[in-house]
Amino acid sequence: MRRIMRNVRLASSLGVTGALLVGCGLLGGAKNGNEAVPGMDMQGAAERADGMFYATVGAIQPGIEWVHYTTTTGSCDVTRYWTVMTVVSEQRRGNFLGVVERSWKASDFRIKTVNPSKEMPSIIAVSKDGFGIMVKFGYKGQAFFEVTSPCVDESKVAAPTQVATGRTYDGRPPTPNVRSDFWSAETPVPGPAPSS
Repeated sequence: MRRIMRNVRLASSLGVTGALLVGCGLLGGAKNGNEAVPGMDMQGAAERADGMFYATVGAIQPGIEWVHYTTTTGSCDVTRYWTVMTVVSEQRRGNFLGVVERSWKASDFRIKTVNPSKEMPSIIAVSKDGFGIMVKFGYKGQAFFEVTSPCVDESKVAAPTQVATGRTYDGRPPTPNVRSDFWSAETPVPGPAPSS
């Protein structure tokens, strides 16, 4: 029963977060919320979202396993979702989020929200061109990434072309199941040795 309630809470939390992020310009984007970014269509926005995600996970060392989850489109925006399959222990989540936040700041993204929740910490940022990007921990410590475009011109959207680093699943990916000597360790990251 507890597991069912946790799944319901997670689904509700992700649904509310998704609803807040999805929608033309809610995380930045076009100032009027319905004015399309000139010269960009949904396919271009999806490719830009992919690039933001790939740059982010490229900065995470040691590397992690991730899979494509889904793509959704609104009336004028695109959202891409990815699921991290590497187990990130509670003791290492702060390090993981710190690496992501530094990567986003180095890319000149503006950090909008940091939720330091012990169970479900998250960070939301916005790029200069109005794309919202989020990392969030959910049930069983699974990390999720999401990128939402500002309002763009309508077009068809193809699946991502880059192959995921994790295995392919039919439907929703399971909870994290890949162990990492670093990210899955249940001890804090050792600090620097004291100088003598």
